[in-house]
Amino acid sequence: MTDRPHSTHQDSSQQHSQANDHKKNISQLAQVLAHFLDASLTIPGTTIKIGLDPIIGLIPGIGDLISNGIGSSLLFLATKAGVPRIVILRMSFNIVINMVVGAIPVIGDLFSIWFKSNLQNAQLLHRHSQTTTPVTTVIDWMYVSIIIIAMILLLGVTFSFVYWVGSSLLALLGLTK
Repeated sequence: MTDRPHSTHQDSSQQHSQANDHKKNISQLAQVLAHFLDASLTIPGTTIKIGLDPIIGLIPGIGDLISNGIGSSLLFLATKAGVPRIVILRMSFNIVINMVVGAIPVIGDLFSIWFKSNLQNAQLLHRHSQTTTPVTTVIDWMYVSIIIIAMILLLGVTFSFVYWVGSSLLALLGLTK
């Protein structure tokens, strides 16, 4: 009978250790993904690091959508690691800033090189996943999903606005039929 409480304590500490290992793996995956998107390449002759985020962002029309979609996966990792919702909101805000400014041709890509939203989000995930025990709920997943859908809609509205302004300017200048 005395072995039972001891084995329960061992099971509990083993589960805690596994949970910590799981959060550590998620944090490492987030760091690798963020590095890939924001700092995997060095511009020759400089110390400036860039990743695939600003490079993919150069693709007209869908580049920013693709790179921000990949970056949004950090929100799912944060939810899986049990990061508090307020931190996920802050991470979302970083993505929205990168997405909105990134929609501006050239300037947005330069901003993305400087801002490095994915590295910021990976650091937030790492810092806050170390302090809490993951307790994710359906509401957490719905929250993250709604934020991502809202970001996609915001990006669509931004692109539509830029297209409308560009078309109007071309028509005003008499460059379209």
